[in-house]
Amino acid sequence: MIETLYKEAQNRKQYPKEGSYTNYLFDKGLDKILKKVGEEATEVVIAAKNTDKDEIANETADVLYHLAVMLVETGVTLDDVEAVLQSRQGKQSNVHDRKKITDY
Repeated sequence: MIETLYKEAQNRKQYPKEGSYTNYLFDKGLDKILKKVGEEATEVVIAAKNTDKDEIANETADVLYHLAVMLVETGVTLDDVEAVLQSRQGKQSNVHDRKKITDY
């Protein structure tokens, strides 16, 4: 699925199609693409807090699409992302619970 989105974004970048939303994003540039990634990620959080499965699915689809466009725009390949994920596989997390902040 993400590969299909990525390839479609690559195709739109290489072969622009008039009226394409993807080309609109590429034309507006990285700042616009990043704004959309942030907006859609926030909407996923809200959907999850609302525990609305349809809304979660829709907003997740939007995030994945905008991430694919961002990856193409920045020249990061899916292989690059997969290499990072594979390098992390099986490693123990360094994340620990943080101390409670008491001084403000």
